[in-house]
Amino acid sequence: MRLYLASTSPARLATLRAAGIEPVAISPGVDEAAVVEAHEAANGPLEASALVQLLAQAKAEAVVGATVDGEPIDGLILGGDSAFLVGGRIHGKPHRPEVAKARWLEQNGSHGDLWSGHWLIDHRGGRVNGAVGRADVATVRFAALDEAEIDAYVASGEPLLVAGAFTVDSLGGPFIRRVEGDPSTVVGLSLSTLRDLVRELDVAWPSLWNRA
Repeated sequence: MRLYLASTSPARLATLRAAGIEPVAISPGVDEAAVVEAHEAANGPLEASALVQLLAQAKAEAVVGATVDGEPIDGLILGGDSAFLVGGRIHGKPHRPEVAKARWLEQNGSHGDLWSGHWLIDHRGGRVNGAVGRADVATVRFAALDEAEIDAYVASGEPLLVAGAFTVDSLGGPFIRRVEGDPSTVVGLSLSTLRDLVRELDVAWPSLWNRA
């Protein structure tokens, strides 16, 4: 059974590889801001759990018609998205250093909830046979950093392109005191949730193992 990852996230790819799965990564090319804006214009503001599910589904569905080496997708398609909820506000990727620093000054020594959305499409036989999805959450508790540490971390560039302006599996790891929940949720993909979804589609989890 092949897993197709509708994402270019190095963290999600590394998480799957560590779990014995070598996915086929496909860039979904989704304009996330436009998807959220259109949905909220019609339905009102999104909660964090609904936001990550909306984008995870959009990403998975965006690659349904894709081909790999001239062949249609035959397997499972996974879309994922993450957002950090702190102080009642949803934080995505900060992109700019000044935004990343402001967020760290806010969450420094405190905590927040990292939401990860998952959407899994059964595309066996080259056609859509069904889909399942679920959001999962993990609470992240931060150490108290001094401003020099925050400035150095922001200057590294790592916080700019990750939800919440932090990682748990790289330079940001020492700044995390504790994670409550599935630790893999914090890197954007809950392996335990993914296993549940795979089984809901009547696929055996070990059938995805394809790494030596």
